[in-house]
Amino acid sequence: MALGGAVAIGVLTAVQARINGVLGVRVENGVVAGLISFAVGLLALVAVIVCIPSARRGVGRLRTGIRDRRIPFWMLLGGACGALTVSTQGVTAGVLGVSLFTVGVVAGQTLHGLVLDRIGFGPAGVVAVTPGRVAGGVLALAAVAISLSGDVLQAAPLWMLLLPFAAGVGIAWQAATNGRLAQRVGSPLIATFTSFIAGTIALLLAAGVSVAIRGLPQPPPAEPWLYLGGFLGFAYILLGALIVAHTGVLLMGLGSVLGQLATSIVIDLLWPAAAGPALWQIVGMVVVAVSSVVVALPRRRRS
Repeated sequence: MALGGAVAIGVLTAVQARINGVLGVRVENGVVAGLISFAVGLLALVAVIVCIPSARRGVGRLRTGIRDRRIPFWMLLGGACGALTVSTQGVTAGVLGVSLFTVGVVAGQTLHGLVLDRIGFGPAGVVAVTPGRVAGGVLALAAVAISLSGDVLQAAPLWMLLLPFAAGVGIAWQAATNGRLAQRVGSPLIATFTSFIAGTIALLLAAGVSVAIRGLPQPPPAEPWLYLGGFLGFAYILLGALIVAHTGVLLMGLGSVLGQLATSIVIDLLWPAAAGPALWQIVGMVVVAVSSVVVALPRRRRS
């Protein structure tokens, strides 16, 4: 069930990337698009918490834990990485396409997930480094190199190609942080709520700077579907906080790849973006799929 939830996270992430990418293009400001997405998710989350008594008690445990210093400040910052993710979607996914965006995200998730599991940062504790995990990380980097072949660099600047990798690093850290906070307060929903508060604050500050430098964005579009990204973010952050203790950071990230792979390629084939999908990107996605299988395979012990 946990791995099934990881696949669902991948599907939701790919769809959200496309929606926020289009929203970023329409308002001509990816950071503002990310702020809109997070604000919608936060409002939905507040409505859910108000209606659930156990969730309201979880808010009380969170407040008490912060006051008594049993919950350190860094546990409250998972949403800052979520803010980086949705901003990156708004800036890059509408131009690069979801397939290329996903390759960079998966590479960042894989390498950082490997590190976080090894040092025991996630709620699953220390997860040993195995040859399969190392091989999976190497294959993920190879996928990025393959995806940057052909004329990809001519269609998009290098900095835009590096942003998805940074988003993947942030997703791995956010999953581990939210998982530990969920254990501490006894509620994945409250961990998700805390993540959205931190992300919204970070995006408010970033959007203020962006507007001051670039000027006002275009008016928000009227199509309701462009605001669904916040609901999708609410769903997959909650799922991640719930299942990461069962899978570990790396395996949860690579389990979500299975959903991201199929969904992102289908989206780009049916609704192509300016830079894809190209053959090189699809080959890179296949290499990422192989890396996820290599990492997930259990290691046979010697008797």
